[in-house]
Amino acid sequence: MEKRLQELKKSTKKLQILNQNQRANLIENIANSIEQNIDKIIKANAIDLQNAKNLSLALQDRLKLDENRIKNLAKSIKDIALLKDPIGKIKDGWITKDGLKIEKISVPLGVIAIIYESRPNVTAEVVALAIKSANGCALKGGKEAINTNLAIVEIIKDSLKEYGGCVEYFDISRDEILDFIKMDKYLDLVVPRGGEGLVKFVSSNSSVPVLKHDKGVCHIYIHKFANIKKALDICINAKCSRPGVCNAAESVLVDEDLASEFLPLLKSQLDKFGVIIYGCKRANQIIECQEASKDSYDNEYLDFKLNLKVVSGFDDAIEHIDRHSSGHSEAIVSDDYSACERFLSLVDSACVYANASTRFSDGGEFGFGGEIGISTGKMHARGPVGVDELTTYKYIIRGEGHIR
Repeated sequence: MEKRLQELKKSTKKLQILNQNQRANLIENIANSIEQNIDKIIKANAIDLQNAKNLSLALQDRLKLDENRIKNLAKSIKDIALLKDPIGKIKDGWITKDGLKIEKISVPLGVIAIIYESRPNVTAEVVALAIKSANGCALKGGKEAINTNLAIVEIIKDSLKEYGGCVEYFDISRDEILDFIKMDKYLDLVVPRGGEGLVKFVSSNSSVPVLKHDKGVCHIYIHKFANIKKALDICINAKCSRPGVCNAAESVLVDEDLASEFLPLLKSQLDKFGVIIYGCKRANQIIECQEASKDSYDNEYLDFKLNLKVVSGFDDAIEHIDRHSSGHSEAIVSDDYSACERFLSLVDSACVYANASTRFSDGGEFGFGGEIGISTGKMHARGPVGVDELTTYKYIIRGEGHIR
């Protein structure tokens, strides 16, 4: 493992010599190769899907790659190639009293390790983002997507030709991951993307700086002045469009002034998708549902399951979100401008919405081309992590024989 990481770091130096057009061409080559190998990817993915019959339908959907999804993946990679170059930006510059010329410029982080579960599209997307930002990429995907991941990595490395060494896939055990995340001599950042257990394991044991893509316990608050149709559409989209992803809603909070009217309408819509509802005592008095336990509100279900809670008003909703949110994405639905602005100001999550679905928490939707993950922390990067967040900076100082 150490030998491979050593070679990866060396290959990354070669990548960093390239200019932005050369790196963009490499990314274009990846996209074209993926389009040319759709059948190969689908064949590998079929093996993984066959082995995943014990997973929920929502998690199987995370794993699945069909022709349309692969074409969309190739398109998003081409979009990444067209992004502005994040490297070499002059963030600041000045001349000191002694005449030294100082510039603060953006530079690559180095080698980024991504440890992720289920979604094989992540494999290609994060490689494209890494190359765009002149970073090497060490990948460790989940065992449930091993065949798809290996097929995609092989396609990528072939397309990169002499620069293929800047991407490496590590099919390693949990014990080996422990050694992997202590390789701070070769790795500059590790990004865990997956369940709460994975994120805690990496965060607790890594010697390498960690950018956490933590669980998504996302909330929708239906304010007393919400437009009913708008609220229904947003709730159904946020829960049911893709329940197995981190930006799906896990809890809906409904103002008590609207609950008796709104909850039966929402249940009727949720029933069409077979959503299991866990409701508070007040919700159970209005609609038929299972009773929420004390732990329900902290769950990231990643499935057709949803918590419903009736709240006494705005402050009660904020208090609930503060207590149970994972810091990912929250939304308010209201026609009251001041309530929306207060919510946007007070809620301390990476992405906070007024009258929009939490499903927009995505690098592609934000115009980043894609993302390495959704950072729920506050250091260095927050929210969708795009190419700009995969850089750091250094100071360039020019003198004329200056001494101190």
